[in-house]
Amino acid sequence: QDAIDRKEKRSETFKTAVHGLETDTPALKTEELGRRAPQWVRDNLVTMCMRCKEPFNAITRRRHHCRACGYVVCARCSDYKAELQYDGNRPNRVCQECFIFLTGHTVLEDREGKHKGILEKGAAEVSNRSLLCSSLQLLDKNGKGGMRGWFVIPEDDPLVLYIYAAPQDVRAHTTIPLLGYQVRDMPQSESRHLFQLAQSRQVFTFVADTEELKRRWMKAMARSAAGITHTEEEEEE
Repeated sequence: QDAIDRKEKRSETFKTAVHGLETDTPALKTEELGRRAPQWVRDNLVTMCMRCKEPFNAITRRRHHCRACGYVVCARCSDYKAELQYDGNRPNRVCQECFIFLTGHTVLEDREGKHKGILEKGAAEVSNRSLLCSSLQLLDKNGKGGMRGWFVIPEDDPLVLYIYAAPQDVRAHTTIPLLGYQVRDMPQSESRHLFQLAQSRQVFTFVADTEELKRRWMKAMARSAAGITHTEEEEEE
C-alpha cells in the first residue's frame, strides 16, 4: 500500500511539474513518459537546473536534457538511466524524478517535501498566473549597463515583483516588494523606454522594449505599490 501511495503521489507531482511550460514547449502527459519522445526545453530558456535550481556554468555544472521529460538539468540531477519505450527500451539518461517514476526505485537523496521559499517559484508556473510578465532590463546605479531578465507580478503575490534570469527558470534570483514605492515616468533616451521605482533612497530604473509595454508596467506597478491586490476585471464587476 505504501508503494501504491508513493506511485500515485509521484504521478500527481508529475502532472503538476510538466504542466505550465510555455506553449512552444508542449509537455508530455504523465502516462506518456518514456513512451513518446519529449520536446526538449531549449537551453537558452534556462540559466539553472530545472530540478535542483543550481545555476549552470561552462565548467563544473553543464546542461543536459532528460530523455523522458525534456527538462534541462545538471549532471548530478541526470545521473540516472532508465529504459525508454520510444527508444526500443534502451537505457537513456533521465532526471531523478523520471527515474523514480519509470522504475519505481527510490534514491537516497530525496528532496521531496522541501519547503519552497519565496524565490523558488518557477517562472513558467508564475507567468501563467500573473498580472503582468515580460522581458525588461534593470539598469545599474550608473544607468549605463544592467541585467536583462524575465519580470513577473504574480496573481497570488501581487505586491511583489519577481525577477528571473530566463523565462523557464525554476528559481527567481531576487524579488522586489512593491508596496509603498512611487512609479516615475522618464523621458525617452536613445530610443530607450525608461521608468523608475523609487522609495526613499532606493531607486530602480527599468527599460522596456516598447512605449506601450512601459505604460503597462507602470500601471501594474502603481497598483501594487498602492496595495491594490484585485484585478481590474474584479474592480469593474
